[in-house]
Amino acid sequence: MEARPPPERGSLKIILTSLSSVLTSLDCILSFHLRSSWFWLASSDITPAEEREGARCITACLSPLLRSGRVEAEMPPPRTGRGLLWLGLVLSSVCVALGSETQADSTTDGLNVLLIIVDDLRPSLGCYGDKLVRSPNIDQLASHSLLFQNAFAQQAVCAPSRVSFLTGRRPDTTRLYDFNSYWRVHAGNFSTIPQYFKENGYVTMSVGKVFHPGISSNHTDDSPYSWSFPPYHPSSEKYENTKTCRGPDGELHANLLCPVDVLDVPEGTLPDKQSTEQAIQLLEKMKTSASPFFLAVGYHKPHIPFRYPKEFQKLYPLENITLAPDPEVPDGLPPVAYNPWMDIRQREDVQALNISVPYGPIPVDFQQKIRQSYFASVSYLDTQVGRLLSTLDDLQLANSTIIAFTSDHGRQSMDLVELVSLFPTLAGLAGLQVPPRCPVPSFHVELCREGKNLLKHFRFRDLEEDPYLPGNPRELIAYSQYPRPADIPQWNSDKPSLKDIKIMGYSIRTIDYRYTVWVGFNPDEFLANFSDIHAGELYFVDSDPLQDHNMYNDSQGGDLFQLLMP
Repeated sequence: MEARPPPERGSLKIILTSLSSVLTSLDCILSFHLRSSWFWLASSDITPAEEREGARCITACLSPLLRSGRVEAEMPPPRTGRGLLWLGLVLSSVCVALGSETQADSTTDGLNVLLIIVDDLRPSLGCYGDKLVRSPNIDQLASHSLLFQNAFAQQAVCAPSRVSFLTGRRPDTTRLYDFNSYWRVHAGNFSTIPQYFKENGYVTMSVGKVFHPGISSNHTDDSPYSWSFPPYHPSSEKYENTKTCRGPDGELHANLLCPVDVLDVPEGTLPDKQSTEQAIQLLEKMKTSASPFFLAVGYHKPHIPFRYPKEFQKLYPLENITLAPDPEVPDGLPPVAYNPWMDIRQREDVQALNISVPYGPIPVDFQQKIRQSYFASVSYLDTQVGRLLSTLDDLQLANSTIIAFTSDHGRQSMDLVELVSLFPTLAGLAGLQVPPRCPVPSFHVELCREGKNLLKHFRFRDLEEDPYLPGNPRELIAYSQYPRPADIPQWNSDKPSLKDIKIMGYSIRTIDYRYTVWVGFNPDEFLANFSDIHAGELYFVDSDPLQDHNMYNDSQGGDLFQLLMP
């Protein structure tokens, strides 16, 4: 790789990402659950100038897809859109759409909510400028929404991230850093987004992977607190990690790469197909309901393993698949920040490669196959989203429904936002009272929120602006964190249990910089010791956009970090 000079230093304003620098040569291939996610919100309160600009931007975004007949031939066409304003976030995504008949001069009242949660979806989408990935349905929805380019998850692991944004609390408040505790018992009896809507007259329903299943949601997906009915899980979920992948040897394996003939897999279906069908049935039932609904639909793909209908692989010939653009370990990356991707290594096809731990590179041809299957999984997911949104249109529910689209692990706006803002923003868009800001500490407070209210981006004239939302983009800061069991990579570095957490990485992200400190952590008392700094990272995003040059040792180190903590 051609050597690049380190960036020039600027004034020490600081940033934080969800540990994008923990990734190395596999950055573009394997970092989808550790790096970027995004957040969209939409409203009908749109000016003609904004509509023209949005149309110009999305036309440029979609033109590679529109020029290719293969999308239309092999994938269902995108649904028709409405006059909505769009917002997207990078690092966990949410897309909210208000119907075009919503009154612009008052708060919305009685709107339904469709919350779509996608597992490990990075912004590899046409609407984010990716010219290879074919995602016409999501792109069409995005074309009518307000896009944020800088949005951040608060932790880059499924259970902690979902509990964080569904409660509106940060991981240090939920005290969930792994998969092995239930926040209502372990930290506090915190209200959730669906619970708040349920308590305000909504029928709340869960389909697929919304909360992470298991202990972290009390083995009930937080029922009965959050849901009016028992949550639905597709029966074929149990086969996701079993030997259902036909290998080159003709035998079945538990592989990372798993294109399948759907008719040949157990039950003749896949989890996301079942979830879409169940969600469609619920929408049909709610069409005549006197109460508004809150329907959350959680999709598994593109989470590993890449188990998807094999016909989607044809959209991405291997000769068209490029490699990650930045394959080297960043200069000065501390070992504690490196992710050894142990979950990937457990798959049979990866084990067969005999890759050295922790820094051994994946063979180039297998890298291409990984990227091919990831993109194919995204396109498969896109068809499921398209079916869901088409049903909303067919039932004439689109004009009365807020659509939120998010991934647990971005009109164009460079303002930094966080996923913990989903709770207050959805409540405000639906016309409910926005929960108050949390005091410090807030373990005894059931209903409050730590995220900012983003309603100002929707320009509702009668809605009170959050006084905690700064007007200057350079005043905005996003926070995230990630636990580690040791200073060097080991078998449980990517997913340590609470008892094994010895170090916590805290990141601060501003428009200009990303700043991370790795500090000692006491898992028994849930305390971080900022005087016990194990390592640090500082990247100047403007001059070093790929964050390859760690300037931490040239800075003032960890002294500034505590001044900026929320």
